[in-house]
Amino acid sequence: MAKHTFKEFPLHEEIQRAIEELGYQQPTDVQARVIPLALEKKDLIVKSKTGSGKTAAFAIPLCESVAWEENKPQVLILTPTRELAAQIQNDITNIGRYKRIKAVALFGKQSFEKQKIQLSQKVHMIVGTPGRTLDHIKKGTLVLDHIDYLVLDESDEMLNMGFIEQVEAIMERLPKNKATFLFSATIPDDIDQLARVHMDHPSLIEIKDDAHSGGSIKEAIVMIADSDRLSVFLDLVTVENPDSCMVFCRTQERVDDLHSQLKRLHFTCEKIHGGMRQEERFDVMERFRKGAFRYLVATDVAARGIDIESISLVVNYDMPLEKESYVHRTGRTGRAGKAGKAITLVSGRDREKLDAIEAFLGRSIPAMERPDRENVQKSKAAFTEKMGRKPTLKKDKSESMNQHIMKLYFNGGKKKKIRAVDFVGTICSIPGVNADDIGIITIQDICSYVEIMNGKGPLVLQAMKNKKIKGKQLKVHKALK
Repeated sequence: MAKHTFKEFPLHEEIQRAIEELGYQQPTDVQARVIPLALEKKDLIVKSKTGSGKTAAFAIPLCESVAWEENKPQVLILTPTRELAAQIQNDITNIGRYKRIKAVALFGKQSFEKQKIQLSQKVHMIVGTPGRTLDHIKKGTLVLDHIDYLVLDESDEMLNMGFIEQVEAIMERLPKNKATFLFSATIPDDIDQLARVHMDHPSLIEIKDDAHSGGSIKEAIVMIADSDRLSVFLDLVTVENPDSCMVFCRTQERVDDLHSQLKRLHFTCEKIHGGMRQEERFDVMERFRKGAFRYLVATDVAARGIDIESISLVVNYDMPLEKESYVHRTGRTGRAGKAGKAITLVSGRDREKLDAIEAFLGRSIPAMERPDRENVQKSKAAFTEKMGRKPTLKKDKSESMNQHIMKLYFNGGKKKKIRAVDFVGTICSIPGVNADDIGIITIQDICSYVEIMNGKGPLVLQAMKNKKIKGKQLKVHKALK
C-alpha cells in the first residue's frame, strides 16, 4: 500500500524530525516505492527521471540504517560529477542532522590530503566521483571493510563519461554482502550487464518518466538556420520571459561566447563548464539555486543531477551529442511536480541527432514556430522590466533547521592530541547542555569545528571561553561558514 506521509515509514524520531523541518511532506512515487525496500536492504535498480526525488529516496533509508557508533564508512555513493557529490553530501547532512550522520565528499580538484584527514575520523557515508574514490582506495586512505550499502547514482551518466571501468574496479573491492542501489534515468545495456554481474536478484522499480512522456515538461523543437541561432534564441526568451532559465551549449568555447554576448545585452546571467575552477563552479551553482541571476549558460556538466526546483525553461542552444543527455538536460525543469518547458534549436545538420533522440524517446518532439515580430515586440516591455528587476533570493530548504545550529571554531586539533570525546565531555559539563545538543565534530590538524544544536550555541560559546579541553585553553568563536 502506498505511503501518503513520511510518518508511515518506520523511521526513528531523529530522521522524522529532520524530514519535517526540511519541508518534506508527501513521498514522491520513487520515494514511496524505494524507501521500504531499501530499509530491508534489498538490491534495487531504479529507473526514474531526475527531479523525481531520487536523492531523498536513498538518503532517508541510509541515514536510518547506518549505525552512528561505527567509526568506519558504511555507505559508498558514486556520482558522475563533483557538483552532484557535493549536493548529495549536503542532503545527507541535513537528513541525518539529528542523528549526527557525517558524510564526506571525495572528488578531484580538491586537496587529497584534506580528504585523507577527513577519512581518518569517524565517517558514516562517502559520496564520491569514481576517479578520486578509487585513488583513495588504492592508497589505503578509504577503508571498505564496513561498507553495507553501495549507491550508483546517475549510472547512465557515469557510463557516458567513461567511468564504467573505475566503477567496476571499485565494486570488485567491496564486501560481498552489501546491498546495491542503482539509480538511472535510462538503463543502457552496459548498466543492465553491470547489475546482472554485481547484484543479487535486484528488484526493478520503474517510475513513469515525465521527461519521456511529456507529462510535467512541455517540449518543443524550433527549426532554424545556423546563422539565425542567436536571434531565434533572443526572440524565444523575450516571449517566454522565464524567471529562471538554463541554456545548454555543446562546448566550453560555445558557452563562453554565448555568455559574453548575453552579458553585452544586459542579461542577468552566469556560466558554468568543466574548464572553470571548482570553487567558481560551486559558487555559480549556489547563486543560481538562490535565484541571484536568471540565466545560466552551461555545458552538460550542469545537466547531471543538479537539483534546482524552480527552473521554468530549458533551452538546448545546441543539440546534445548523446541522446541520453537530452533527458538529463530537459530534466532540469519540471522538477518536484512543477510544470516546465524545454525548447531545442535544431538546424538542418542536426536532423540526424534529432532522429536518434526521438527514436530513443519512442515519440516525436512537437515542432513550434519561431515567435513572430509582433509577438516579440509585444513582449519586450515585460521582458525588459523583469530583466532589470532585482531578483528575490530564495531561502534554502535547510534554513529553518540551521537557524537553531551554531558551528563553533576551536584553535586546536590533532596536533594537540585533542579527540572528539574530549569536546563531548567538556561541553556536556556545561549546565543545561547534554550530548543530544552536540552535532557533528570535525577534528583537523590545527583546529576543530563543533556543531551545537537546539539553539544552545550562544550558551556553549560563552561557557567554553572559560573552560579547558584536555588541560588546554583554546580560543573559540563562531565559525565563519
